[in-house]
Amino acid sequence: MPEDHADSPSGNTPGSTRAEPTADRAEVLLVDRRPGGIAVLTLNDPARRNAMGEEMTAAYQAAIDGLRADGDLRCVVLTGAGGAFTSGGELSWLADANAVAVPALRDRMLRFYRTWLSIRTLEVPTIAAVNGHAVGAGLCLALACDLRYAAADARLLAPFTALGLHPGMAATWLLPEVAGLPLARELLLTGRVLTGAEAAAHGLVNAAVPRERVLDEALAVAERVAAQAPVATRLTKVALAGGGHPDMESALRWESLAQPVTMATSDMAEGLAAQREKRAPRFTGE
Repeated sequence: MPEDHADSPSGNTPGSTRAEPTADRAEVLLVDRRPGGIAVLTLNDPARRNAMGEEMTAAYQAAIDGLRADGDLRCVVLTGAGGAFTSGGELSWLADANAVAVPALRDRMLRFYRTWLSIRTLEVPTIAAVNGHAVGAGLCLALACDLRYAAADARLLAPFTALGLHPGMAATWLLPEVAGLPLARELLLTGRVLTGAEAAAHGLVNAAVPRERVLDEALAVAERVAAQAPVATRLTKVALAGGGHPDMESALRWESLAQPVTMATSDMAEGLAAQREKRAPRFTGE
């Protein structure tokens, strides 16, 4: 879970937020509840480029648990304060890691991986607003989201082997899932750095925009996602999880059950009525 060693970019913390669940954790992670069921999580330790340290990890886990219990949630946007998305896991403890037995390290790494990747377990769509550098585990965190929008000048990289480390945090699964095996091999074997613009050209992110517009772009997409029928959206996310169905027959079997479930909702009746009446639908999730 390497951390980038580039100079820390400067930048301002995105605006204000209601923190959850406790005041002390609000220092490193902010939760901003927006209208329409949108939540914005901001990794908020810009002085350390939002490194995924112990305090940040605990705050993140608590925030994800709180979001999972929110029945009104429709979309989550994840971003970073200042000039970095996140520089990944802290390197300070690695210097002493070879004095720790492998089983204990394995358990520690699994807890770290599973905590940060738990964003994939949310039923609602998730969007990474990659406002700056996304390094190592930080890149994997962005890849764990359903959609990604990056600053055109952001740096995305996975420099594990340059530190003598095997890739972690599901990098060997997430990169091939999102970008395909050829690019995954290149990034993991050579440590190649991609700008946000290059990442968009390779399909690693959905789009690259000027840095000052990244959060606005992600929020605009979140608003479109949140405006769709919640039951249909959640079931569609399930259908696409893990790279989608293994074959067409599996997709047909899933859809032959999931589509009738949505046909029984009042939201489908509302969607059809809105189309007939040429107005925006008012979905309730029922």
